[in-house]
Amino acid sequence: MKPIRIALVTALAAALAAAGSALGATHSGAAVKLGSTSLGKVVVNSAGWTLYVFGHDTAGKSTCYTGCSSTWAPLLTVGRPVAGAGIKASLLGTTKRRDGKLQVTYAGHPLYRFAGDSGSGQTNGEGYGNLWFAVSASGAKVLKSGGAPPPTTTSGGYGYGSGY
Repeated sequence: MKPIRIALVTALAAALAAAGSALGATHSGAAVKLGSTSLGKVVVNSAGWTLYVFGHDTAGKSTCYTGCSSTWAPLLTVGRPVAGAGIKASLLGTTKRRDGKLQVTYAGHPLYRFAGDSGSGQTNGEGYGNLWFAVSASGAKVLKSGGAPPPTTTSGGYGYGSGY
């Protein structure tokens, strides 16, 4: 009976070690990939929601806080961001927000999700206030076909009121 217990304990230990290795190999960072939209291929989160850059952000730092961040949610991560299909890993990074959380950046631009998008592939935030734009694989802002983005709104471009 003792050899069977030893074999079971050994098998259980091996299974737990393998599970631990598999868990350690998982990524805790936010995943970013390219997704198809009416604007073409743009940077999206793991669920396919369009990610945007904000024209007021400078030097890789977010300036979108308070009311702004309730409409334009920063893409946060707890680890190194993960490059998915079509994304250049060398362009992915992070910036530390005022609250100490890490926000994902692409080509040095902090990334956000727009509350006005209700599903994957939507681009309702594109050109909003002439300050918010989807992002291409190269890290450049995407403009709607047909020329310039819509004119500036009186809300300061943050959506649903102002606020830093």
